Amino acid sequence: MATTELAMNESSTSTTDFHALNAMLNLFDADGNIQFTQDRLAARQYFLQHVNQNTVFFHNLAEKLRYLVEEHYYDAVVLDQYNFADIKQLFKQAYAYKFRFETFLGAFKYYTSYTLKTFDGKRYLERYEDRICMVALTLAQGDIQLARHFVDEIISGRFQPATPTFLNCGKKQRGELVSCFLLRIEDNMESIGRSINSALQLSKRGGGVAFTLTNIREVGAPIKRIENQSSGVIPVMKMLEDAFSYANQLGARQGAGAVYLHAHHPDILKFLDTKRENADEKIRIKTLSLGVVIPDITFELAKNNEEMYLFSPYDIQQVYGVPMSEISITEKYREMVNDKKIRKSKINAREFFQILAEIQFESGYPYMMFEDTVNRTNPIHGRITMSNLCSEILQVNSATEYDENLSYRKIGNDISCNLGSLNIAKTMDSPDFGHSVAMAIRALTAVSDMSNIRCVPSIEKGNHESHAIGLGQMNLHGYLAREHIYYGSAEGLDFTNIYFYTVTYHALRASNLLAIERNQSFKGFADSAYASGVYFQKYLENTWLPKTEKIRQLFEQASIAIPDVQDWETLKDSIMAYGLYNQNLQAVPPTGSISYINNSTSSIHPIVSRIEIRKEGKIGRVYYPAPYMTNDNLDFYQDAYEIGPEKIIDTYAEATQHVDQGLSLTLFFRDTATTRDINKAQIYAWRKGIKTIYYIRLRQMALEGTEIQGCVSCAL
Repeated sequence: MATTELAMNESSTSTTDFHALNAMLNLFDADGNIQFTQDRLAARQYFLQHVNQNTVFFHNLAEKLRYLVEEHYYDAVVLDQYNFADIKQLFKQAYAYKFRFETFLGAFKYYTSYTLKTFDGKRYLERYEDRICMVALTLAQGDIQLARHFVDEIISGRFQPATPTFLNCGKKQRGELVSCFLLRIEDNMESIGRSINSALQLSKRGGGVAFTLTNIREVGAPIKRIENQSSGVIPVMKMLEDAFSYANQLGARQGAGAVYLHAHHPDILKFLDTKRENADEKIRIKTLSLGVVIPDITFELAKNNEEMYLFSPYDIQQVYGVPMSEISITEKYREMVNDKKIRKSKINAREFFQILAEIQFESGYPYMMFEDTVNRTNPIHGRITMSNLCSEILQVNSATEYDENLSYRKIGNDISCNLGSLNIAKTMDSPDFGHSVAMAIRALTAVSDMSNIRCVPSIEKGNHESHAIGLGQMNLHGYLAREHIYYGSAEGLDFTNIYFYTVTYHALRASNLLAIERNQSFKGFADSAYASGVYFQKYLENTWLPKTEKIRQLFEQASIAIPDVQDWETLKDSIMAYGLYNQNLQAVPPTGSISYINNSTSSIHPIVSRIEIRKEGKIGRVYYPAPYMTNDNLDFYQDAYEIGPEKIIDTYAEATQHVDQGLSLTLFFRDTATTRDINKAQIYAWRKGIKTIYYIRLRQMALEGTEIQGCVSCAL
């Protein structure tokens, strides 16, 4: 095999050995078995051949930290919160764990994407243990005991911060610790102009940014009462795409954006056409992600084969005095159809869903947010009008108002996402399940507390008032297979339900304790379903226990107590009395890179392949074996295309009922699928109470030997 260009010191170090060992995963041995041991050898060889030779050596920790601070690699402010003896003990704790990467790709991903390198990018300045310690010291904000807990949770693999947090903590030259942002655009030039600037500023800092376009007037709408003047949403999309292409985080992460539009906006078909394969270059949108907000009425119209009316946002604003996004189209639909003051056009509802499926067939887009499902289950006062770049963040926001000179007349509330995920398998193995969940909540809350995005005041204000976070989950398929449970089976669904039920209890309890400690709740708590007690009804009126013997035994063997009605009654009383610190607590993102370094299956969806093939830059093909897979349990590793959309939807539906925000749900179809199959899955998901759909993946779209690009911001 030819020598690659991987070695950063250009010492002609060959990657042949570790690369060849990793490639043996794709070759069976003489007995027809997968050669898992060869991949573990590849990881060790990677250190011997490459990492060790390209790592800067220090005689001791004091010398190392002094150098990294003096040379502006580490932020002295982080380290100055602690005495050196405590820091030294923390590093000793981390190294005592004797951490080893389980796979070659895990090690490669860490050293390629996360570890601190010299400014010329040629040598490594951190080991995995060092990065974990700097993350813990940053998030603990001077509390060494808390830092010790964070180290324990992260190095054990139970909790993994999202990429922006894990990448940037403790570094002097860094981006933000926050994963992504959601902003409103209102129907005026000041808001549009500010939004373009926000896209530049937030993208520069490493975040993915989503915008709602629903309130922007349609093509041909009047401007200053002069008819046929508006250009609609497409030019705004083009400007946003250019902004994201221009700005990135020191070249480390490409800018990434998404836009959401309501299904009943008059520009909806033009919006969707931008992703067609044969779209005119003047309107083609190449890198911006698209999402469609769909209310219940749209499904009802399609079911009855009725015409589907599209309503002018400009006229809605004039008639109702509020933007289109603040109106429940399902509730007001017939009223608006009959209102002559609201201009409208119509298309066939079934044809609309057919168009959605056609474009998803071609591009995987658009994402879908089921507006009424989202708002029915929203415990916070206000409307949720959009989602994010990965379709799992669902929070209330409010409009910002501007003066003519672009100064702020009134700062609204926009959304930032502080993400991290628990490894389900490791968390089930935790010596204290509740403690692991609580530490994850505290780590994510620290990111919120430390984030001050002053370049976009509405983001800063929204974060300051809500303390919203998104605790995610990953490695569901890996855990189920390890325990000899089929994904989507009765036992698999039973586990998913009880696991998320139990996590929800402990997450709420942790946030309640934070509120008690700090004597502070999120702004608007008094108007929430938590304060009224309504949120807790489903947990008090029903008994939540495993339905299958297998799952009951798993929780018993792990010594994990499943909360009972009395536990919920006590928690409800405490929350109603003292509040919650965090407005939002859970969101399940599409974990990518962090899953590889954590040796987890991605998010809670099934694997895409037993041996995943990725294209990693100059090194070429890299092979990744599904976590916990052995030659004896291969049957439990059916891939997502074999399992099919219904079992995936069933699994997500079990989790969704306990998650206050959303879950990034990708649907996978075999190469024989038709647009009708996609439509059937969309309807099934809506009926099952799914809140959002992320990508649609067809097997032929997942080209062998290439990486399927997912959410850049949650990267998870």
